Amino acid sequence: MPLERKRALIEPSHGDLSVARQCELLGLARSSLYYRPREVSSFELGIMRAIDEQYTLTPFYGIRRMTACLHQQGYSVNHKRVQRLMRLMGLEAIYPKPRLSKRDDQHKVFPYLLRDLEIDRPDQVWASDITYIRLRRGFVYLVAVMDWFSRYVLSWSVSVTMDVHFCLEALGNALKRGKPGIFNTDQGAQFTSREFTGMLQGAGVRISMDGKGRAFDNIFIERLWRSVKYEEVYTKDYADVLDCIEGLRRWFLLYNDQRPHQALGYRTPSQVYLSQR
Repeated sequence: MPLERKRALIEPSHGDLSVARQCELLGLARSSLYYRPREVSSFELGIMRAIDEQYTLTPFYGIRRMTACLHQQGYSVNHKRVQRLMRLMGLEAIYPKPRLSKRDDQHKVFPYLLRDLEIDRPDQVWASDITYIRLRRGFVYLVAVMDWFSRYVLSWSVSVTMDVHFCLEALGNALKRGKPGIFNTDQGAQFTSREFTGMLQGAGVRISMDGKGRAFDNIFIERLWRSVKYEEVYTKDYADVLDCIEGLRRWFLLYNDQRPHQALGYRTPSQVYLSQR
């Protein structure tokens, strides 16, 4: 059923079923009821598209090098505007990876547990990260939870803000399917928040966090973002948030269930994840 149709069926004042239960029955994330794209000028959206594509290709570019690249593409911008837009997009150029949220110094940071660890089975390690997704007239953020061994995407969620709630939604949906031994993220404020770490600790999961500035501590999620952008996002022009969600839904189904991966012996992530649990 199209997402627009699902959303139209939700009745906020239904006497017997809560909005959350109606969304669950329809297979619709509750937060998708309220999504509205961010309002940004068409000129700045064009700049942000160019930044997104360049950063996906060269995540080690700093502000001034990114500004120079934009000049070569015909954009008349100074480095202060580029810095402001990258901050809005959640990209931090100081480190060699896109950091979609800054660490909150009042939140606890956990040590990185994956160094030299042999990962040889599903549900041994899960990982999560956030990336920027462009729309025709705005943008949203995408979070995903992935099983490291099989590359299987257990859940994902979309939001127009960087608050923790869409990350909690994705984590909660993933934990309905199983439980990892270790859960790895970066040190962003969403992942170090008491709500997020508390949900993991309540489920008995060990928490691991990337070292500051280490681009490849969460390498499989980084590869996932490159794939989803080049294979789906950059080939589309999402009209709105629901169009984006539907496109991502189709792509994740293809990624998980239909496309063989060379690193998995030409099996799909779902075949590897489900067959060895």
